[in-house]
Amino acid sequence: MILPIIRPRIGKVLGLATLIALAITSFYLYTDTSTKDAWIPTIPSWKPKHPIQKLITLAQARKRELLGQESHDVDEAAIKYRKRRHRHPPPGFDIWFSYAKDKNAVVVEEFFDRIYHDLNPFWALSPQEMRRRSNEVNWDHVITVRGHQANLTKTNDHDAMSRMSHWQGLIKELEAFLPDMTISFNHMDETRVLIPFEEINDMMKVEAQNRTMPAAEAVVSQFSAPKNATPETDQFFDAQWNSDGIGANQYWDLAKLACPPGSPALNFSSIDASHDPADMPTGFPHHSFSGYVSNWTLSKDPCQHPALRSLHGTFIESVSMSSSKHLLPLFGGSKLPMNNEILIPPAMYLSTEELYAGGGSTGPSWGRKHDRLIWRGVASGGRNKEDTWTHFHRHRLLQMLNGSTVDSLENGNLAINATSFSIPDSKKYPLAVHAKNESLGAWIASFTDAGFTNLWPFPSDANYSKPYFQLREPLPMPTQYKSKYLIDVDGNSFSGRFRAFLRSTSLPIKSTIYAEWHDDRLIPWVHFVPMHNSYVDLYGILDFFMGYKGIGGHDEVAGVIAMEGREWAEKVLRREDMVLYTWRLLLEYARICDDNRDLLGWVDDLR
Repeated sequence: MILPIIRPRIGKVLGLATLIALAITSFYLYTDTSTKDAWIPTIPSWKPKHPIQKLITLAQARKRELLGQESHDVDEAAIKYRKRRHRHPPPGFDIWFSYAKDKNAVVVEEFFDRIYHDLNPFWALSPQEMRRRSNEVNWDHVITVRGHQANLTKTNDHDAMSRMSHWQGLIKELEAFLPDMTISFNHMDETRVLIPFEEINDMMKVEAQNRTMPAAEAVVSQFSAPKNATPETDQFFDAQWNSDGIGANQYWDLAKLACPPGSPALNFSSIDASHDPADMPTGFPHHSFSGYVSNWTLSKDPCQHPALRSLHGTFIESVSMSSSKHLLPLFGGSKLPMNNEILIPPAMYLSTEELYAGGGSTGPSWGRKHDRLIWRGVASGGRNKEDTWTHFHRHRLLQMLNGSTVDSLENGNLAINATSFSIPDSKKYPLAVHAKNESLGAWIASFTDAGFTNLWPFPSDANYSKPYFQLREPLPMPTQYKSKYLIDVDGNSFSGRFRAFLRSTSLPIKSTIYAEWHDDRLIPWVHFVPMHNSYVDLYGILDFFMGYKGIGGHDEVAGVIAMEGREWAEKVLRREDMVLYTWRLLLEYARICDDNRDLLGWVDDLR
């Protein structure tokens, strides 16, 4: 979700009290007002002075704009579809919309932009080639729909069965409404399809040039069977996976080739993480306003932030990386912005496991929570080693949240080979603790409860990280929800806990370099707090919301964002919403694979 670009002099802004009146109302829906200590939120009528205040004000305006785009009947939805997509809706659009209304779904056409971002390049391939590439010779995680029956037809990896079973269950809810198709999945954490920018750009041009809306009387409303006599299942495609040719830290050099011309990433090669220090930003990050994320889409794009090649495990050494330069219809739960998989709701979001679903609890009301920040997790993010661990994002987060480590760094007592971060410039990120000339480390220690539950070293019996990280016991999600602030960062890829955090009554502080299916329906600074992937803004964010010894602090604003995020997640991130997204995605995918695709559509509203 992209917020408006903010200039330092933005002129007169609307008061936050007016803009988030709806947030206060929605809060009461989720506050236990029967308890004596139930928290009653009050929003200050401020003239924004802090950058975060300005970002919240603009984000609230963006929310109102987005809600004004909701479609309330199928004819209105079809009009908005044609205006945005320049095609007729796919066959079955009316049944899809009827399901949406039956489930009280919020239908905003912009919510589905990701589908077209992912699928449009495939229009440059013929239907026959699309079907052939869906039968790649080495794929072993495939769901087929034949005669309205969705079956898991091919898998050689028992460890991946859980994810595949969740995806099969999702598609089985739709099987009665789908034509025959073959759906291949990437069950790995890491993304796999990576096409050079020039090739993808040419494909996008082909799609745009051939985009048509035939006259209603010429439109065909039923999917067709393949015309070729030889089944595509007999025509396997070899994607030429290059897993053997990717060095430990060379994925950056492949990934940047998918960045558009002019991207800062093109000017930088991969680093030698065993020798080069972590490259923390010294100024405000790009796509920020006075140091805080203002453009969520670009702020998490490695093409725009070459420092990430030194700060994220994906570009240091992934656990597994197998990549193809061929455009393949491969579905997956997340991807880097420059990758070319087709996104579908992740299997973890479909699970009822406590770690991903919250354990049946969303937490107490805001006023009954502890003023603490919680994080638990394993030291994932890639294959960390003795001479590279300081470049890994989860290790950096844990060091930044460790008061003793921060204190040692402040006093120059931390060895360079044990340092994953630097203290942000106090002139760029002024903190209340600095104003009192007191210890940053002591302040951090006073409210954080963060730790690894497993160090996951490489090799597995190594002890190099034990002197710097004390293992902590895992915490059940209901226990974590008793704290106000939940940090969420990437693991080997995206974090499967984000949806559960959004559905809680706590405030998620989120950083990621990965794209997901839901990105177009979440607004940063309204539904969660965005954080730059370097974490350079972490202390500033905590200072704004928590304050220090009576200086600053906006606890009530944090509570409203937490409640708005929860309310919105219960409207647009339900299982029903994931079904709705997947249904629309597969209708569009089926159209691209159909020999009659240029005439396929739904035009009942035009007849």
